[in-house]
Amino acid sequence: MFDATNFPEPTSIDVNGITLEVFEAGQENAGRPIVLCHGWPEHAYSWRNQIPALVAVGYHVIVPNQRGYGRSSRPETVTDYDLTHLTSDLAALLDHYNYDDAIFVGHDWGANVVWGLAMLHPTRVSKIISLALPYQERTEKPWIAFM
Repeated sequence: MFDATNFPEPTSIDVNGITLEVFEAGQENAGRPIVLCHGWPEHAYSWRNQIPALVAVGYHVIVPNQRGYGRSSRPETVTDYDLTHLTSDLAALLDHYNYDDAIFVGHDWGANVVWGLAMLHPTRVSKIISLALPYQERTEKPWIAFM
């Protein structure tokens, strides 16, 4: 069982014209960076159970609160939250740590961001793990009648 008192202390990192609240664990520059991207309306703390397991197998675990969450910057303009800005934040976070690329894990809204990262910054992504489904319109689902 995870002990919440062992959750990493946050660091404020300036990237892409904003400040991100980032939690990290494991050995920096170990060559195995993994970035965990939370969903909506979650917080980096939602990864509390995965962090120790990933550190135990040698990853440098980086868990940012995306802009608008936790103590990360909260720009006022809606367009400052578009996919271009959110993915650029993650690319700039890799620059901060001097990593060329990383494994990105996204849950819910975080999955959308890492999918976008793979499209807009493909050289920064070594692998993606997605814990979500793509957006689906809320329309009639005729297949439900067959269940």
